[in-house]
Amino acid sequence: MKHVDYYFTPVSPFTYLGHDRLVAVASRHGASVAVKPVDIGKIFSVSGGLPLKQRAPQRQAYRLFELKRWRELLSMPLNLQPKFFPVPGDPASKWILAALERSTAEGLKLAGAIMRAVWVEERDVSDAATLAALAAEQGLDAVRLGRRAGEADIGARYDALTQEAIERQVFGSPTYIYRDEPFWGQDRLDFLDRALAK
Repeated sequence: MKHVDYYFTPVSPFTYLGHDRLVAVASRHGASVAVKPVDIGKIFSVSGGLPLKQRAPQRQAYRLFELKRWRELLSMPLNLQPKFFPVPGDPASKWILAALERSTAEGLKLAGAIMRAVWVEERDVSDAATLAALAAEQGLDAVRLGRRAGEADIGARYDALTQEAIERQVFGSPTYIYRDEPFWGQDRLDFLDRALAK
């Protein structure tokens, strides 16, 4: 069975741009996906990355060109400067982990909805009420997810996945790992597609 580890923060625009395509690529090759939301701030702190506002102005400017190009190439809606960004990704990540307890499909579904909420719908995914509404819109049990997301074992799982990502040399979001080979960025999905096809 082919298997892809999917490390990401749900508040990354590049994760949003690649999310549905990853799901489609994995499905086409009969590959399972392990959904692993992580604390990208902690990963940046040990890998040389910087939060967006701390990056050099020329890097911030270039990022907007890249997002515009990908938005147009993929014909996907994407607000380049959404109202609720940046916001912490931790609450949303814990809701995704709670959804994964039922199934990978539910976790992927909620993750996609959260990403769209940030980059298309101008919603604050660091807010518990917003996350509850998003879960309900996906037909999920928002009360259960909200309760589980706040419990200590979910927080411990989130911390463990972040440490796992660090140990596997992940440094950005999204990162897909197949057979111990990392593919960083949604712009590397074609390479992942080829690897899965072998």
